[in-house]
Amino acid sequence: MAHCYLHVDLTVAEVGQRVELSETEGRHAAVARLRAGERVMLTSGQGTLAEATVLEGGKRSTALFVESAREVPRPKTQITLVQALAKGERSEIAVAAATELGVDAIVPWQAERSIVQWRGERAAKGVKKWQSAATEASKQAIRPWIPHVTPLAATSDLRGLAAALVVLDPESELPLVDALEQRSTAFVVGPEGGISPSELQELEDAGAKRARLGQEVLRTSTAGLAAIAAASPALGRW
Repeated sequence: MAHCYLHVDLTVAEVGQRVELSETEGRHAAVARLRAGERVMLTSGQGTLAEATVLEGGKRSTALFVESAREVPRPKTQITLVQALAKGERSEIAVAAATELGVDAIVPWQAERSIVQWRGERAAKGVKKWQSAATEASKQAIRPWIPHVTPLAATSDLRGLAAALVVLDPESELPLVDALEQRSTAFVVGPEGGISPSELQELEDAGAKRARLGQEVLRTSTAGLAAIAAASPALGRW
């Protein structure tokens, strides 16, 4: 099978049918130099995984024949990453890597100490950019479900985000493993300057637990990834 994974809007009902790639995915197929007869993997991003055969390919359009498909249910225990806005490409790196690790939703958070500020149109563009990073990473990881990137959130918006709210805090004495419960969890990652005392208090008032990952202080782009990886076995994800 060709090492090409494409995003296509389809369901299991389309097995045995011809489907056309969108212009964007068609470009991906052209770059991958797909030829008639090659087999590829398809993901709908909404729970469907499929195998297909290329009928015809070209620069303008690519036609596929869906050979088989299956529906994959969402995990019972959901993981959400609340990622504070960070400078440079660190946030997008975190979004892509968290997607590969299996995160279900991503919340861009305008923390008090975030150097980057999303205002007006920049917020909409930022969310779109993060969603694009999650979509591309989902295809690479052959994920049946593409994580949803929510609109920009303030600290007050994080209340009730998940059954359990865990704030990653290197100064906490509670190890992450002791903060985990067998229920959907949102991990809150602060910006380069850390989470402010007032934010920590607001999150704790909302029922959040503060937990540390280890002795080292991780960057904002890696802390969430470490938490997802460490928590996935305990939450029944791995």
